[in-house]
Amino acid sequence: MQLTIRAVGEKAQVLSHLLAKNPNNVYERKQKGHLVRFFYRLFKEKEVEATIFVTPDPIELSNSRSNPYDITHYINDREFAVSSIFCSFIRNALGTALNGQPKEEYAEWVHHPFDLHVEFGPIVSSLSDKQMHELFDPLGFSVDITYGETDYKAKLKDRSTARFLSIRGIKTLRDTLRQLFILIPVMDNYKHYYIDEKEIEKLERYGKGWLEDHPMREYIYRQSLRFKDLYSMIENKEAVKEAVKQEKKVRLNDLRYEKIINLVKQVKPKTVVDFGSGEGKLAVRLGFLPGVEEILAVEPSESASLQAIRRFEKVQEKIGFVQPTSMWGSLFYYDERLKGKDVIILCEVIEHIDEHRLPKAVEMILHEYRPNTFIVTTPNREYNEVYDMNEALRHTDHRFEWTRPEFEYWCKERNKDQAYELRFDGAGEEHEQHGFPTQICVFTRKGAGI
Repeated sequence: MQLTIRAVGEKAQVLSHLLAKNPNNVYERKQKGHLVRFFYRLFKEKEVEATIFVTPDPIELSNSRSNPYDITHYINDREFAVSSIFCSFIRNALGTALNGQPKEEYAEWVHHPFDLHVEFGPIVSSLSDKQMHELFDPLGFSVDITYGETDYKAKLKDRSTARFLSIRGIKTLRDTLRQLFILIPVMDNYKHYYIDEKEIEKLERYGKGWLEDHPMREYIYRQSLRFKDLYSMIENKEAVKEAVKQEKKVRLNDLRYEKIINLVKQVKPKTVVDFGSGEGKLAVRLGFLPGVEEILAVEPSESASLQAIRRFEKVQEKIGFVQPTSMWGSLFYYDERLKGKDVIILCEVIEHIDEHRLPKAVEMILHEYRPNTFIVTTPNREYNEVYDMNEALRHTDHRFEWTRPEFEYWCKERNKDQAYELRFDGAGEEHEQHGFPTQICVFTRKGAGI
């Protein structure tokens, strides 16, 4: 994790006073076990370059999680990416510059525009290059985005999906840092979880004077705060009102759940398995389907299962609701309890698993568990062009995303013995050329009927 700030031109050396860092010393501090370093690579009369970087403690990152048994920290990118967590690590080191409070004799320079060139990365984000430009261009920055080179021995891909950003503009140091401290978490796919009143206060303080006029203001609010309950606490009520309005628009996730519910309704099942049920959003909806007597919500992450249980408990007293049973489980471990169910659902699960491991897991569902109906959903890569995503995948944990022909071929390969009838469908807004954003295959065991 690193961020480099370079200033060129007259009085560039004043940056050291605004940053409150002596150019002759290396700043080095421990922040909750993580090592933060700041140093000057160049310190000339008309050119100053300073870098701040963090060497995270992976054990501390793991220990700070609320659930030590959740294995997802082994595969995340938190140790390497410039992210919301990175911002929290370096906030103390850059506090003087962020707050615009240098020594009194240098206070006038807080509002002085320098020719600033800032580089940071890698950024792990689902945003397209175009969307990143839309965040920084209105602030007066020129933006250059580069991708890391790959050097795999096996031919996997030609370049990394990690991006490095270089922005340049005639800006004050304080405003530049404040904008970065808001926009880096906006780009981050994994907003760190301690979002509270202080986070809102930071958003208001660092966004003052520029965020209210930003063309992507509502999007920035939504990405920064993530939780709807916090919107009402922002002073800018008009921005909040618009943010909530945007948030209430039907999202692809809702359309996907709605489609699955309609498919399940056609089967009129008594027993349903939601495999990879996450926080239980789909399982709750399944609980209100007429005729359903049992719902098994199977999830490998303990933290997600605990959230699902809390979600189930909130609606358990509602009329007609069948409370799902939360189960720890994996696609790769056989569980006798899942055998012979009416419906098994894999909603946006397979793309998170390495392709070569998938056939064994899915064939166990089809030939060992033998549900009457098996529903699989996954992103349609062709539709990514509608999102202007270039070569990026929709989520950093996706191991692949298939085109429609690739998905159809894969499903047919799983059904070589012709035990199931296959029907292909989709969810979301259909594009004339690229199809649905979510593609679906419904496997119906012959003789079961749909």
